[in-house]
Amino acid sequence: MVIVFFGTPEFAVPSLRALIASRHSVAGVVTQPDRPRGRGQRVSDPPVKQAALEHGIPVLQPDRLRDPSFMSAISGWAPDLGVVAAYGKLLPEDLLQLPTHGMINVHASLLPKYRGAAPVHRAVIAGESETGVTIMRMVKALDAGGMFAKVTRSIGPDETSADVERDLAALGATLLMDVVEAIASGSAHEEPQDDAQSNYAARITREDGLIDWQLPASAVHNRVRGLYPWPHAFTYLDGARLIVLKSRVEAAATTGPPGTIVQVSPEGIDVATGQGGRLRLLEIQPEGRRAMAVRDFIAGHPLAAGSRLATQ
Repeated sequence: MVIVFFGTPEFAVPSLRALIASRHSVAGVVTQPDRPRGRGQRVSDPPVKQAALEHGIPVLQPDRLRDPSFMSAISGWAPDLGVVAAYGKLLPEDLLQLPTHGMINVHASLLPKYRGAAPVHRAVIAGESETGVTIMRMVKALDAGGMFAKVTRSIGPDETSADVERDLAALGATLLMDVVEAIASGSAHEEPQDDAQSNYAARITREDGLIDWQLPASAVHNRVRGLYPWPHAFTYLDGARLIVLKSRVEAAATTGPPGTIVQVSPEGIDVATGQGGRLRLLEIQPEGRRAMAVRDFIAGHPLAAGSRLATQ
């Protein structure tokens, strides 16, 4: 089959590479426009664009998917199938219907749970013990199409969104090729989703990172690991923003107002949380400085028990 691929971030690269290595032909790639990325905010190519150009595959980066010139270019590729993996924009209906076999999506959740832009982050933040990838048909309604196949992956209690997403990218690429071959042979089967069981994984913003110390220690820990590697969980110490990169739930109960530092040692900073819990901060990043282990932070920043971490 002739395939057109829509994707942008690193998560989509394994799926693109699997298609390139297959017996099918990737006629072209559609990805988001180049934007500032990273700490230096330098304009750079999206990962999917880089992978496509390595193989000499044409790349389109439209600002508007309804642009007539873009639609003309896609039509010129005469695709049999469209494959989408974390592209980052909703596709209009006329585009969904353009390929002969329609479009399918590599979605990083066990649908119908976590439809939307941030399924991995939201699953980790919610404390889910399992997630996966679903290959589904693209329809006008968000992530609501029929499901071709699923693969599951457990989520460890200390794993981050980065850990989970990296594995899901590889699992999704393998599952994608099974579905592509089934579509090519005419043996693909779709199972409808139960809309009543769906929930929405809203896009992550920087504001999601603010820690509410009134929550139980496990909920704060899930937010820390769920928002890694971006935008990170954060709190305030002495009026300055303090990013929390790594944490651990401590078995010891504690008393005192949530947000109170109850113990400081080279092993970590223990903070009181809701319901009498305690969270140990293991790796942090003070405002304007590099990431560091707690032992390095307290060596140059004496910190006493009784200090408070705040929401502003």
